[in-house]
Amino acid sequence: MFMRRVSVLLPAGVLVVAGAGASVAVSASERSTATIAATAQLNSRTSLTVSAETLRFDVTHPGSAAIVSVEFTASARTHGQGEVVLTVEPVRGIEGRVGAADLDATVAFSGDGDGTQSGMLRTADPVVAGRWTGSGRRTGRLRFSLTSETVGAYSLPVRFVLSAP
Repeated sequence: MFMRRVSVLLPAGVLVVAGAGASVAVSASERSTATIAATAQLNSRTSLTVSAETLRFDVTHPGSAAIVSVEFTASARTHGQGEVVLTVEPVRGIEGRVGAADLDATVAFSGDGDGTQSGMLRTADPVVAGRWTGSGRRTGRLRFSLTSETVGAYSLPVRFVLSAP
């Protein structure tokens, strides 16, 4: 979690208005100034929206790849050089016909958009799908491809996580 200290200098007039119970009296013709140091802690914050959390593939020819796209919008607030990381991981194994897992199937992905990456999904391991530096809003697409020797419909629930450590 990221925390930053910020020093703020406020004129005394602001303090008279904002200070509950302060006993500073200043008339309209007088001027009084004071310098105070204030500290604020700002934490990292992220927001992620994805178009699907379950990948649904339809393999029509043995050995051919079925493609599924997931659109995302990732927003983060962090310090200027803070790293923002998007990961994806399977929640459980690939399910095929009648819920049977197809152990011969592989799922790869590639990214479209600034900072997106390519990789292979591995059971129960998060894989980096995007990496950025600094705050901001990023949009993109991840294209997942499943290759299987068995024709049929397959589904794979996935978890996307956006973090700004």
